[in-house]
Amino acid sequence: MTLLLGSGIPPYAVRDIVGHSALEVTMHGYAHADMTEKRAAFDRRGSLPAHA
Repeated sequence: MTLLLGSGIPPYAVRDIVGHSALEVTMHGYAHADMTEKRAAFDRRGSLPAHA
């Protein structure tokens, strides 16, 4: 499932593919960010405007 999510398939579609009844099961039980994804998210945060 992590590969499906990482390839850009929306979480609700992955949920339906694997047969989970709740999106939370899909996202919390099986979706794991690898270090590359974590670094990219951290880098994106640096480019966001600060809150006033």
